[in-house]
Amino acid sequence: MSDSKLYIGVDLGTSAVKLLLVDGKGQILGSESREYPLIFPQPGWCEQEPAEWWRACTEGIHALLAGYDPSRVAGIGCGGQMHGLVVLDDKDQVIRPAILWNDGRTEKEVAYLNEEIGKKKISEYTANIAFAGFTAPKLLWMRKNEPENFARISKIMLPKDYINYRLTGIHCCDYSDASGILLLDVQHKRWSREMLDICGVRESQLPRLYESYEVVGNLTPEAANAWGLPENVKVVAGAGDNAAAAVGTGTVKDGSCNISLGTSGTIFIASDKFGVDPYNALHSFAHANGHYHLMGVVLSAASCNKWLCDEILKTKDYAGEQQDITRDDLGRNPVFFLPYLMGERSPINDVNARGTFVGLSMDTRRQDVVLSVLEGVAFAMRDSYEIAKALNIPIKSSKLCGGGGKSPLWRQIMANVLGLPIEIPVAEEGPGYGGAMLAMVGCGAYPTVEACADELVKVKDIIQPDPEITARYEKQYAKFRLIYPALKDVYPKLR
Repeated sequence: MSDSKLYIGVDLGTSAVKLLLVDGKGQILGSESREYPLIFPQPGWCEQEPAEWWRACTEGIHALLAGYDPSRVAGIGCGGQMHGLVVLDDKDQVIRPAILWNDGRTEKEVAYLNEEIGKKKISEYTANIAFAGFTAPKLLWMRKNEPENFARISKIMLPKDYINYRLTGIHCCDYSDASGILLLDVQHKRWSREMLDICGVRESQLPRLYESYEVVGNLTPEAANAWGLPENVKVVAGAGDNAAAAVGTGTVKDGSCNISLGTSGTIFIASDKFGVDPYNALHSFAHANGHYHLMGVVLSAASCNKWLCDEILKTKDYAGEQQDITRDDLGRNPVFFLPYLMGERSPINDVNARGTFVGLSMDTRRQDVVLSVLEGVAFAMRDSYEIAKALNIPIKSSKLCGGGGKSPLWRQIMANVLGLPIEIPVAEEGPGYGGAMLAMVGCGAYPTVEACADELVKVKDIIQPDPEITARYEKQYAKFRLIYPALKDVYPKLR
């Protein structure tokens, strides 16, 4: 293959977009990030203007390509925040701000789907049950609370699909991202007519479905002019951020695992075959490689540490806050933290749960509190990992990515709480790198996603669990498991 071609990976995150320029050998030549604001109309609600995504991407792309010949760019692949509801009218204009994955307004709609329609039927239709973050409950909320806007909907899409639409003029979505809408029959990779009827949606309002590595189209003249690229650049369908991150870490073979410590946290398990957790505690989604995956989601992960440092300790020195924590502290912390700052998804599915410190005393040290937050997220990840183990999925190790994964201390905690070797890829860019890899496959540089991952993804470090610390964490995790059940009935009364 020619090394002269370049590929752009887009990671459309919750608070910022990160753009990567990658060559044909997988070397990252440059990266640019641009932030955009979140909108909080009411407590527990979270929205964003799609125009801000486009502005940030357009600004960042010119800086990314400075010094490079734009004609060398062959393809673009986008990974993006999942579940966000983007609605367009018949002139393809945005009707209202996007309702994001971490928006908690759909409690009644989730209860309607899971209790009145029934979890069993919803799972039969989609392989999943309703969660507050999913897109279908947002549509039900909009139908009830904004009927005039709902009546204007001509197209329904997800955040990264809006970027792809602006690039190509095509209304598209890939199977991995579509899995989290709760309108897709995941097993058969088609829209569920039963779910469309329940939500009052026509199939004509939904985008065309693609595999993540399939080419959607080329740049429109307007997009080519805006981004300073030739019109022959190919745009692939891309993937939801977790599936894109899994591609970027090489988590594409049956039984392989990736943990992401981003704003939210995920444990992602690739599978060649379709399967459903009988308790529906894990999501059963399509994967970006054409197969499937199971995934547990912790709504607040690295964002917990950011909240503690930024808002409570009033510092941006995250590494400095961890430097006094020693090996002897691991697995012996008297302070516990439930990381449910925005409610929780996997496996408890409780919008009322909230972040909680337990075990504070007069001799609690600053580093005990910091450590409890890192451990609390790891314990919450362990909850989903336990379900995967109960399904007899043989997980032997896990990759680790995301901003939180850059902390050496957090890496040690994850390895010992899970009792798994944690592998650190050379390229830790997750969704953006996965997006670029999908573009390579779409442009024919590699025959399959697996072949691309085999060639490009390398491991630079492996953190092995320490038997002594792992044993201590077994006892700590047993204590952690006692706290949420004791508080479950209290949380709704605090609202």
